[in-house]
Amino acid sequence: MAQTTTTASAIVPTETGELIVQPVIEQSVAMQVATVRRTTTKTLRIPVVTADPTARWVAEGDEITPSDPTLDEIEVTASKVAGLTIISRELADDSSPEAAEVVGEGLARDIARKVDQAFFGNLPSPAPAGLGSLPTTAGNVQTVDAGADWTNLDPFAEALSKAEQVGAVITAWVTTPAVALKLATLKEGTGSNKPLLGNDPGAPTRRQILGLPVFVSPDVAADTVWGIPEDRAVICVREDAEVESDRSVFFTSDRVAVKATMRVGFGFAHRAALVKISVTPG
Repeated sequence: MAQTTTTASAIVPTETGELIVQPVIEQSVAMQVATVRRTTTKTLRIPVVTADPTARWVAEGDEITPSDPTLDEIEVTASKVAGLTIISRELADDSSPEAAEVVGEGLARDIARKVDQAFFGNLPSPAPAGLGSLPTTAGNVQTVDAGADWTNLDPFAEALSKAEQVGAVITAWVTTPAVALKLATLKEGTGSNKPLLGNDPGAPTRRQILGLPVFVSPDVAADTVWGIPEDRAVICVREDAEVESDRSVFFTSDRVAVKATMRVGFGFAHRAALVKISVTPG
């Protein structure tokens, strides 16, 4: 009797963390510059202090007047992101760790791209709202006008100052490949061949601006650099990532569909700590 199966259990591990979740975290630019929190619930609540408790000078022996902080919270709801890859039946039947790794790498890259597109952009629902959706009005994302072109690092110094004025410390810059190239070719002065940007002594090919690492993502808006404090941008990842496979979809070509799903959400508890630097080409 002929037997039909819709699973390829040889390539589906019992633990998906090492196959999907961890590689996505390592490959996603967004997850490298923000704080990643794993949760088992659909919604993560992040406490926000909108006003600190009040301290005051008191004489020795006098009563200390108590005060309470003003607290608020934001809810981060994880949305589903899925990746799909098609592999040969031979690879699907291969139970070796290498086979699972090959499948996992492709799915992780696909999901990481989708996470970055959402984080740096403004995609429609059901994608979570990213940086591109945040307003730049008072109390929200701060902005720096770099002029008509990238010519020096003054806008970055201004961005650091703006974040510090609201009690935040920028830990990374993120920009497009085109802007990264433009900045990398800036020289210290006329007639000089010495790059204006610094380098990380521990990783000579890694670029830095004012001592902070520069990350590159094609999903950042054109002519834009984001200054991001890691502790003020949160990415919520649910632990229930799934990997599924099905032989029936591509039965006639003897291939197997492998699907991975993750649930991810973004939280920007302190929007004024985020700084957007941009140029306005004439």
